[in-house]
Amino acid sequence: MNNINLVGKVALVTGANRGIGAAIARRLAEAGAHVVVSARNEAGARAVAEAIRAAGGLADAVACDVTRYGDVVAAINAGVERRGRLDIMVANAGAIEPIARIADSDPGAWGAVVDVNLKGVYHCVRAALPTMLGNGGGTIVAMNSGAANAPMEGWSHYCASKAAVQMLTRQLHKEYGEHGVRSLGLSPGPVAGEMQAAIRASGINPVSQLADSAYIPAEWAAEAVAWLCTPAADPFLGTDFSIKTEEGRRLLGLATAEPRAAA
Repeated sequence: MNNINLVGKVALVTGANRGIGAAIARRLAEAGAHVVVSARNEAGARAVAEAIRAAGGLADAVACDVTRYGDVVAAINAGVERRGRLDIMVANAGAIEPIARIADSDPGAWGAVVDVNLKGVYHCVRAALPTMLGNGGGTIVAMNSGAANAPMEGWSHYCASKAAVQMLTRQLHKEYGEHGVRSLGLSPGPVAGEMQAAIRASGINPVSQLADSAYIPAEWAAEAVAWLCTPAADPFLGTDFSIKTEEGRRLLGLATAEPRAAA
């Protein structure tokens, strides 16, 4: 693992009440950042923030539904009011259920996933930009997926929305990179957690058949996010960083590590 120093930085993480989001919040706090833990489940967000503070870190919690732009603005404002700035936005909140082939999909449910995965990221970007531009810059990390580049049976909503997020990451870099806004995507690969449990339960496409050994722990994704917040990641600005590659794991100090399911 890298020795990452984010002391003095303020970070907001969406969907941070469990899984990857909670792991990201913990890792950023461990690196010294003050973390605003946000999620629709406010009780869950508060529990994560309390655990961070109990471990000696700095954290607040706020309720936030990323499909509602006003919620995202309010979450950012809460962080700015308490800590004076916003340096890091991690658009982690995501959804994949219900998994279904296109002809079997429910239009409302399909659109709801797009609202979280795409519009939610846009809301985070749009709401963070005024504050970051006013402060001379910041880092925005969008959680992405290899599904952005490879159609997977039953995942039309997920694949399409992640492909759009990949382009949004590039667009953000093109428009605001020269103004100090660092835009990056993260494609972690299969991470052990509730989303993978839903994928397995669907029984659709090869990903649902993956062995436990194929899953990586959420802490690996969290380590990647923390590293992306440092200048060392500048060669990847405007792109998606993957920890499925040997190079990606080497840069994170995970070169000799083997994937494993989280306990």
